[in-house]
Amino acid sequence: MISHNPEPSRWKRLAARALDLFYPPVCAVCGANLSHGRALCSECDEDLPRLAEPFCKSCGEPFPGKISGPFACPNCENLSFSFDFARPATVRDERTLDLIHRLKYSREIHLADELGRLASGAFADDPRLAPALAGKWPLIPVPLHRKRLQHRHFNQAAEISRALAIHTGLPVLHGLRRTRETDTQTLLSRKQRMANLRGAFEISRRGHRWIADSPQGAVLVDDVLTTGSTVHECAKTLRRAGFRRVFVVTVMRG
Repeated sequence: MISHNPEPSRWKRLAARALDLFYPPVCAVCGANLSHGRALCSECDEDLPRLAEPFCKSCGEPFPGKISGPFACPNCENLSFSFDFARPATVRDERTLDLIHRLKYSREIHLADELGRLASGAFADDPRLAPALAGKWPLIPVPLHRKRLQHRHFNQAAEISRALAIHTGLPVLHGLRRTRETDTQTLLSRKQRMANLRGAFEISRRGHRWIADSPQGAVLVDDVLTTGSTVHECAKTLRRAGFRRVFVVTVMRG
């Protein structure tokens, strides 16, 4: 059961009202006045485009046409990923991308709550994610290297995972470590990205302990899925460590 708007506790509601008096919140998209700790107004929230059928069963690439039944997009036809499938919650949109960039680069941490809530739509929308909900699989954020974490002071995937956990009831597990600092992926091809990330992750102590007790599966969480190279390498590490299945959920399809 997914709750997109979980009822906050009485004390949280009172705290939100108190903060609203001193720091009146506005919608992060249109600037309209808000209340109760939200960062998006209902109109902008509803207007952000969600991923809908038809889309690639492997990577979630949307297809602007009519296709009956599951299909793989041209980019995935000849690829074998280590994850079962990737399920973005929204399609590429400059407003959603701006929210993600403001979280990552402007340190607007409060936006993680909205991005996690958007990501939770994938669970309510896609029956393939039902085993993760039923089995209480952990949400595992894609990790940052310690140098980048020291510079940014937070991991956006971890912040999104915390918010996503509230809406799904799934636990957050910091099950991966990034062992090698890699070049930025932005200007690299898929092949170059795969080579750039090879061997960059390892399972954490917490991850090992979790697998020993419950190896059924895990849900990798990230902000944007572009080529899938990062989550592929993360999933490969998780599978080698003992997780039997790995699903991927992201806020947006890049």
